[in-house]
Amino acid sequence: MTSKPIARDYTPADKPSCLAIFDGNTPPYFDPSERPLFESFLDGPRGPYLVLEQQGVIVGCGGFAREDDGTTMSFTWGMVDRSQHKSGLGRLLTEVRLERISALDNVQSIQLNTTPQIAPFFEHMGFRRTRFEADGYAPGMDKVTMEKSA
Repeated sequence: MTSKPIARDYTPADKPSCLAIFDGNTPPYFDPSERPLFESFLDGPRGPYLVLEQQGVIVGCGGFAREDDGTTMSFTWGMVDRSQHKSGLGRLLTEVRLERISALDNVQSIQLNTTPQIAPFFEHMGFRRTRFEADGYAPGMDKVTMEKSA
């Protein structure tokens, strides 16, 4: 029987595992040009960043940060090990982030950026599409901006 994954705060020791998850999802969910941005982010996450750990192995990561307007939170760098897609880990990671955000004061909305392939998942989680940008991440990799009321 597989143990239930736990969400915990990211530590610098988790960086190699998070990078491996990113690499395993590149492509089609990330462009190779994004790796230096993610690597730099992991050196000093902007806001809380979490990992999902299952049987001592990191199987997902993602966080959130408050935007300059003070009332909007944005999801940051969320991903699940590609071998674990459709296992419920993405839902768990999203629910944990939403739960943590709900405990914060003065949050009116939550936004995220994703690809068209992943957007339907977030629609099922209550987000709605607010913007589409062709080649928004890289040539051939479109960006969808989504939002949800807090």
